Amino acid sequence: SIEWEYRVCLGALGQRVNYPGPVCAVKGSKVTLPCTFSPLKSVQDEDGREVLLEIRRVVWCQNHEMCYSSTPSVYDSDSERNNPRYRYLGDKEGNCSLQISGLQEEDDATLRFRVETNPSRGSFTDRRGVKVTVRDGIPMQIKNSSESDGAASLLCTARCTFHQLEVTWSRDGKALSQSGPALSALTAKDSGNYTCALKNDARTKSLPFRLHVEAADGGIPMDPMLVVRLVLFTLHTVLILTVTAILIRRMCVWKKLEDVPEPPADFLEEL
Repeated sequence: SIEWEYRVCLGALGQRVNYPGPVCAVKGSKVTLPCTFSPLKSVQDEDGREVLLEIRRVVWCQNHEMCYSSTPSVYDSDSERNNPRYRYLGDKEGNCSLQISGLQEEDDATLRFRVETNPSRGSFTDRRGVKVTVRDGIPMQIKNSSESDGAASLLCTARCTFHQLEVTWSRDGKALSQSGPALSALTAKDSGNYTCALKNDARTKSLPFRLHVEAADGGIPMDPMLVVRLVLFTLHTVLILTVTAILIRRMCVWKKLEDVPEPPADFLEEL
């Protein structure tokens, strides 16, 4: 139709939505989609007169290219029954940011933003949209970084982003009290094997990460078993050296005895 073609032309003339790139997020997490839009200030009516535009409605919808008319939406500025997990952080002037909390499988979709104006000739939808992918049960990963004071930090991450989720930590198989995604100011006494997982989801448990932190004085933190091994090795070495020295000494004595010449036969007769 003529009206449809007119809206397409408006988009080509500069009206657009600046969507974020594709988003991958963990089920149950919260994600924010930063978004801005550039509406026209005015349009020409059928008589060629310039008419100022007023934005009267903004809409976010799922898996629909135009979000037009009565298309089901996740947020509608004219509705009082919006999905409570979808929070509009924007306005009707240029900010269209959207926040989704408690992500579920049904949130795995392409979201598009629509602006409706008065007069309606300025209404438009940027059909590119933003793809939101929701993942469930993804194993976490641990990343290590060094701090300026020589301590270390561990960060529990995922191939998909996650926000405001509780993380459980373990060291050497024992649960730690921390619940945040990061452990900081780790020193030599904190060395060990670490794992992390999303709370109440054992499927997300990471592979063990071996953390070794050097002592602040430059020494190496000693494992008690390592100390015992070093002591035994030292004693064993000393024993070997002692036995070797005794054997060498005895061999030298035997050698000297062999080198003493026998007295001549007439020596005993003379005696």
